[in-house]
Amino acid sequence: MARTPFAVLFVFLVLATGARAAEPNWDKVAAVERIEVITHDEDGSARETTIWLAVLDGQGFIRTGGSTWGANIRRNPADVVLRIEGVEYPLRAEFIENEKLRERVTAVFHAKYGWTDSFIHFFRGSRPNIMHVISR
Repeated sequence: MARTPFAVLFVFLVLATGARAAEPNWDKVAAVERIEVITHDEDGSARETTIWLAVLDGQGFIRTGGSTWGANIRRNPADVVLRIEGVEYPLRAEFIENEKLRERVTAVFHAKYGWTDSFIHFFRGSRPNIMHVISR
């Protein structure tokens, strides 16, 4: 897809003026209900998705089922940007396989999102991908 000079200038201005930080203070953003995750599809186009966030022991966690953005992270775990309350954090993701930690993170998601989390879990049915998001 060809980009017009205006589009390139717009992207430059957004990146130049957009707030970016290394890593959020997880405890301060723990109560934020929804955040955005930005990943890149195989063709290089950005994918922006609204997701939930869990904070456990001062660390951030995200999760997904079989989503495209999750596959993007699996393909390139160092290319994750979380946008939280307008601030973008370039991060990397580590997939969590430790069952005890997965259970603890799942409990945090459930405590934060309540019946909605149970409802989604019922329909998702499979074992979600849980990711620890940390500085690059």
